[in-house]
Amino acid sequence: MATSLAPHRSRPPTARNGRRTAPRGARNARLRRRLADNAMAYTFMAAGILCFALFSWYPLVRGIVLSFQQDNLITSPQWVGLTNYRHLFADPLFLTAWKNTAEFTGLALLLGYAVPFAVAVLLNELRHFKAYFRVAVYLPVMLPPIVSVMLWQFFYDPGGGLFNTALRGAGLPTSQWIQSPHTAMISLVLVSTWANMGGATLMYLAALQSIPGELFEAAELDGAGVWARLRHVTIPQMRFIMLVLLLLQIISTMQVFVEPFQLTGFTDPSTITVMTLIYRYAFAVNNDFGLAASMSVLLFVVLGVFAALYLRLTREAD
Repeated sequence: MATSLAPHRSRPPTARNGRRTAPRGARNARLRRRLADNAMAYTFMAAGILCFALFSWYPLVRGIVLSFQQDNLITSPQWVGLTNYRHLFADPLFLTAWKNTAEFTGLALLLGYAVPFAVAVLLNELRHFKAYFRVAVYLPVMLPPIVSVMLWQFFYDPGGGLFNTALRGAGLPTSQWIQSPHTAMISLVLVSTWANMGGATLMYLAALQSIPGELFEAAELDGAGVWARLRHVTIPQMRFIMLVLLLLQIISTMQVFVEPFQLTGFTDPSTITVMTLIYRYAFAVNNDFGLAASMSVLLFVVLGVFAALYLRLTREAD
């Protein structure tokens, strides 16, 4: 019986699933080559992560830690545990600020959600001069917020302001606008709606123009008027973008600061909001940044709920 005298050849190592695996030295060399080829990409990625961590994550963590401290940024901070939160819930302005913020958000959604949609529908129905009207609607967005607020401060002036002058010219009684607790909040909402209407209108307009024209043509052939097309074609096709804009507007309007701060200040209980109360705690009355940070953390938690809803909606759309 013949036997083979050829030397036994060792097979390359195999994994349990039967696939051949390269020797460790070859794998390391391939890894080093891959790192060298992508070194520039990893450098830019590391720089981006470092900047994001420094300017986004660190302030967030520092704010949460600060909410458990008593700190005026001059003396050494002292750990006080939940004392700041107990002070917040005992402050009568705490509930007032949240109530005013909720009222401002509700009114801002009522006007700032419906008016841009109506303007976008009108612009979409125009046959001529569309570009000019789009620029006219978007112009207020290009103004710095403080300039818009100061412009409306002149309009609301109880003496020689534009609105009271017009009312006197029409023989109607004048109003105190931002000086009266009955009209101050709606006056702030009007400023915010006017300043932010252009961006929302253009987003609605872009969504309107993405609707297939065949749907409108079929509706017109069926004898549908403007209202019927709006009800059966436009609104169902824009349901998603309307819901996303609703969440974004809630997140934005709950952080309102410039309008109440510039027009009514941070001491008027009828218009004090969460953001102006944070300013009051930190800079105006208490100089307690720990107390302001605890209020900020509560606002962060509330906004985080709406942000989570927004992310879930956009993820389902993808």
